[in-house]
Amino acid sequence: MQDRSLSRRTLIASAAVGAATVAAVTGTTVPAAAAEAARHSQTKRLKQIIAGLSLEQKVGQLFVPYFYGTSATAPSQRDIDQNLREIGVSNVAEMIQKYHLGGVIYFGWARNITDPHQLVDLSNAIQKVAKDNGTLPVVISIDQEHGPNTRVGPPATQLPGPMALGANGSVSDARTAAEIAGVELAAMGIHQNFAPVADVNVNPANPIINIRSFGSDARHVSRLTAAQVRGYERKGIATSAKHFPGHGDTGMDSHTSLPIITHTREEWERIDAPPFRAAIDAGVSSIMTAHLQVPALDPSNDPATLSHPIITGVLRGELGYDGVIVTDALNMTGVRTKYGDDRVPVLALKAGVDQLLFVPNLDLAWNAVLNAVRGGELTEARLDESILRILRMKDKVGLLDGNPYVTHRGVDRTVGISKHLATADRIAERTVTLLVNQRDFLPLSRRKQRKVLVTGQSPAFPYNADRRSVPVLAEQLTGQGFAPTTVTIDHAARETWDDANIARAVAGAQGQDVVVVLTQNVGATNRQKVLVERLVATGVPVVTVAVGNPYDIAHFSGVKASLATYGSADAELPTLARVLAGRGEPGGRLPAAIPRADNPAQALYPVGYGLSYDD
Repeated sequence: MQDRSLSRRTLIASAAVGAATVAAVTGTTVPAAAAEAARHSQTKRLKQIIAGLSLEQKVGQLFVPYFYGTSATAPSQRDIDQNLREIGVSNVAEMIQKYHLGGVIYFGWARNITDPHQLVDLSNAIQKVAKDNGTLPVVISIDQEHGPNTRVGPPATQLPGPMALGANGSVSDARTAAEIAGVELAAMGIHQNFAPVADVNVNPANPIINIRSFGSDARHVSRLTAAQVRGYERKGIATSAKHFPGHGDTGMDSHTSLPIITHTREEWERIDAPPFRAAIDAGVSSIMTAHLQVPALDPSNDPATLSHPIITGVLRGELGYDGVIVTDALNMTGVRTKYGDDRVPVLALKAGVDQLLFVPNLDLAWNAVLNAVRGGELTEARLDESILRILRMKDKVGLLDGNPYVTHRGVDRTVGISKHLATADRIAERTVTLLVNQRDFLPLSRRKQRKVLVTGQSPAFPYNADRRSVPVLAEQLTGQGFAPTTVTIDHAARETWDDANIARAVAGAQGQDVVVVLTQNVGATNRQKVLVERLVATGVPVVTVAVGNPYDIAHFSGVKASLATYGSADAELPTLARVLAGRGEPGGRLPAAIPRADNPAQALYPVGYGLSYDD
């Protein structure tokens, strides 16, 4: 195996034009001729780096795998065992050494994340391993969309998720939220965030996008997508608009099946394409593919991730995108239904993809690509095209400037600082949406409605499974001067929503002044509907709060008030408590229409609907 070390001088030389190139991409005023010259000079230097890579190193640059543990070299025995079992090495340092990785991705479930300072140490150790191995600095990625996909919890600043920002409606707030998130991620040594979600959620039954989308209006989603791209990129984070060519109109989850998008070509142009066009215009560094079929774009019905007509024909050709294209996770069923795990990465590269994310078997996939080049199915020149795009992205985020390290002092000065927290609270104030308020039942009176039962769905926080929404909301209401009690029903296990547990909640309502019921993704036959019906029947006033998608209200009647928060953790529950107490205004407006339960073709509440306490 050929193994060439990269010259630090070569890396620094390649970064000499980085500032001018970044300025050209992000919209800073630079004369066109100067920008073109800078890009030409950058390309020449990056190609020099590529020429110095062995074939094995080139293959490694394409992969962005997961790993277990909070340490690069000394994870816990549990993480060592899991790394050996799933990846075949003990730790991420061995992964980088063996496979010359171009990137890695952090996950909470992979036990990579405990706190910002630990991430500094992990990120720096990864870069040191890469340097000691004589390979390029590693681009470290994360899925920090906020909302249900939040990987780094407090003390990092917690921000409203996409649909909550859609309810807020402010382009300025969306950009500011991304700037806060971006500068904090950069301080922790993270370079690429797989956000924003550019999907237009026109299907209320969408099981996987839903509140991860900014809403159901393509123009609104486009504006907020572009705003977030600009905010992140301005703070040195490479963004990734997803999931191309659009995952917003499916009733299936591509993690477990292969969805089909039945939009006509005209519908795709009108609904799905605009946010991706807006992201490209805003300077997005990467675009993530979707594992779904779109017959209007490719009649072969290959998953979009593996479709040359979609990736090269539409995204590269028609939309003119020349940045990095990254697959969605390649362990998902949607991309594995037609081809084996050895074929998927090769076919993705042939389709025009650059980064291969989260392969289910790294050794199999890495060797499959290597052998495809050696056997002539892929050319080394084709790999060079992708590596050039990846290096441009690395250069853009400062990875090729000779100092890929971050500091603890940088975290202390940046992450979760009071200015960020105050701004996040201000942004969140305009997200809570009031849908029903019979006879001005809200806000609650601390004198007349002091005894509050909090019950219903209690989802765990996405970044801390030990914190759940019902008790946390009760804590927040206590801080607002109420005397809450709780009846918690496990949100994850369907069997816990039996009559006995519902009866516990109903019994808990006795003697209360009001019941606040958290609901999450209610359907016509969902047992949460039974809970609300039986609580309403007690005669105690009921307030429902949709902490998932906003469509729940269509399934309830007889409630005194109903709100939507589009999330259920630290970014949403404190604001909700203030709104319930009248110390905050429900300023959100629906970013997606709510259909009638008995006639989904009709809107119960249109886009833009929302009450205030002044109405």
